[in-house]
Amino acid sequence: MKEPRKPILYWCPRVLSILFAGFITLFALDVFSEGYGFVELLVALFMHLVPTFLIIIAIVIGWKKEWIGAILFIGLAIFYIGMTAFRMHWTVYLVIPLPLLIIGILYLLSWKQKKKYKQNLTL
Repeated sequence: MKEPRKPILYWCPRVLSILFAGFITLFALDVFSEGYGFVELLVALFMHLVPTFLIIIAIVIGWKKEWIGAILFIGLAIFYIGMTAFRMHWTVYLVIPLPLLIIGILYLLSWKQKKKYKQNLTL
Protein backbone atom coordinates (compact mmCIF):
# COMPACT_ATOMS: atom_id res chain seq x y z
CA MET A 1 0.00 0.00 0.00
CA LYS A 2 1.31 3.42 -0.92
CA GLU A 3 1.95 5.93 1.87
CA PRO A 4 -0.55 8.82 1.79
CA ARG A 5 0.35 12.45 1.13
CA LYS A 6 2.70 13.97 3.64
CA PRO A 7 0.56 15.68 6.27
CA ILE A 8 1.20 19.04 7.84
CA LEU A 9 2.74 17.30 10.84
CA TYR A 10 5.44 15.94 8.55
CA TRP A 11 6.39 19.31 7.07
CA CYS A 12 5.83 21.62 10.04
CA PRO A 13 8.98 20.72 12.04
CA ARG A 14 11.12 20.72 8.92
CA VAL A 15 9.98 24.11 7.68
CA LEU A 16 10.09 25.66 11.17
CA SER A 17 13.59 24.34 11.78
CA ILE A 18 14.85 25.82 8.49
CA LEU A 19 13.23 29.17 9.34
CA PHE A 20 14.73 29.04 12.83
CA ALA A 21 18.19 28.35 11.38
CA GLY A 22 17.77 31.45 9.21
CA PHE A 23 16.67 33.47 12.21
CA ILE A 24 19.67 32.38 14.28
CA THR A 25 21.96 33.19 11.37
CA LEU A 26 20.83 36.83 11.53
CA PHE A 27 22.59 37.16 14.89
CA ALA A 28 25.92 36.45 13.19
CA LEU A 29 25.66 39.59 11.08
CA ASP A 30 26.75 41.81 13.95
CA VAL A 31 30.39 40.84 13.36
CA PHE A 32 30.47 43.07 10.29
CA SER A 33 30.00 46.17 12.44
CA GLU A 34 32.89 45.38 14.79
CA GLY A 35 35.68 46.66 12.56
CA TYR A 36 37.67 43.41 12.42
CA GLY A 37 40.37 42.70 9.87
CA PHE A 38 39.67 40.05 7.25
CA VAL A 39 41.05 37.06 9.16
CA GLU A 40 39.51 38.16 12.46
CA LEU A 41 36.21 38.71 10.67
CA LEU A 42 36.25 35.17 9.28
CA VAL A 43 37.03 33.69 12.70
CA ALA A 44 34.33 35.77 14.41
CA LEU A 45 31.80 34.91 11.70
CA PHE A 46 32.58 31.22 12.04
CA MET A 47 32.18 31.38 15.83
CA HIS A 48 28.87 33.20 15.50
CA LEU A 49 27.63 30.61 13.01
CA VAL A 50 28.35 27.58 15.23
CA PRO A 51 24.73 27.51 16.54
CA THR A 52 23.48 27.60 12.95
CA PHE A 53 25.75 24.69 12.05
CA LEU A 54 24.40 22.68 14.99
CA ILE A 55 20.83 23.39 13.92
CA ILE A 56 21.60 22.42 10.31
CA ILE A 57 23.12 19.14 11.51
CA ALA A 58 19.96 18.48 13.56
CA ILE A 59 17.79 19.27 10.52
CA VAL A 60 19.74 16.91 8.26
CA ILE A 61 19.62 14.07 10.78
CA GLY A 62 16.02 14.72 11.79
CA TRP A 63 14.76 14.87 8.21
CA LYS A 64 14.66 11.08 7.91
CA LYS A 65 14.99 10.00 11.55
CA GLU A 66 12.38 12.10 13.32
CA TRP A 67 13.02 10.60 16.75
CA ILE A 68 16.69 11.55 16.56
CA GLY A 69 15.72 15.03 15.36
CA ALA A 70 13.39 15.34 18.36
CA ILE A 71 16.20 14.37 20.74
CA LEU A 72 18.63 16.79 19.07
CA PHE A 73 16.30 19.79 19.09
CA ILE A 74 15.14 19.21 22.65
CA GLY A 75 18.76 18.64 23.62
CA LEU A 76 19.78 21.94 22.00
CA ALA A 77 17.06 23.73 23.98
CA ILE A 78 18.23 22.16 27.24
CA PHE A 79 21.87 22.88 26.37
CA TYR A 80 21.09 26.56 25.76
CA ILE A 81 19.26 26.85 29.07
CA GLY A 82 22.13 25.10 30.81
CA MET A 83 24.74 27.35 29.20
CA THR A 84 22.92 30.53 30.18
CA ALA A 85 21.91 29.18 33.62
CA PHE A 86 18.83 31.44 33.64
CA ARG A 87 21.02 34.58 33.72
CA MET A 88 19.19 36.12 30.76
CA HIS A 89 15.94 38.02 30.75
CA TRP A 90 12.98 35.66 30.53
CA THR A 91 12.07 36.89 27.05
CA VAL A 92 15.32 35.46 25.70
CA TYR A 93 14.03 32.00 26.56
CA LEU A 94 10.93 32.64 24.48
CA VAL A 95 13.09 33.43 21.44
CA ILE A 96 15.82 30.77 21.52
CA PRO A 97 15.08 27.58 23.49
CA LEU A 98 11.27 27.64 23.27
CA PRO A 99 11.22 27.35 19.45
CA LEU A 100 13.84 24.59 19.68
CA LEU A 101 11.66 22.75 22.17
CA ILE A 102 8.54 23.18 20.02
CA ILE A 103 10.37 21.94 16.92
CA GLY A 104 11.64 18.94 18.89
CA ILE A 105 8.12 18.10 20.05
CA LEU A 106 6.84 18.44 16.47
CA TYR A 107 9.54 16.04 15.24
CA LEU A 108 8.47 13.62 17.99
CA LEU A 109 4.81 13.88 16.98
CA SER A 110 5.74 13.38 13.33
CA TRP A 111 7.69 10.24 14.27
CA LYS A 112 4.77 8.92 16.33
CA GLN A 113 2.36 9.51 13.44
CA LYS A 114 4.68 7.75 11.00
CA LYS A 115 5.14 4.86 13.41
CA LYS A 116 1.38 4.57 13.92
CA TYR A 117 0.79 4.56 10.15
CA LYS A 118 3.34 1.78 9.61
CA GLN A 119 1.82 -0.19 12.48
CA ASN A 120 -1.64 0.07 10.91
CA LEU A 121 -0.27 -1.33 7.66
CA THR A 122 0.87 -4.52 9.37
CA LEU A 123 -2.53 -5.18 10.94
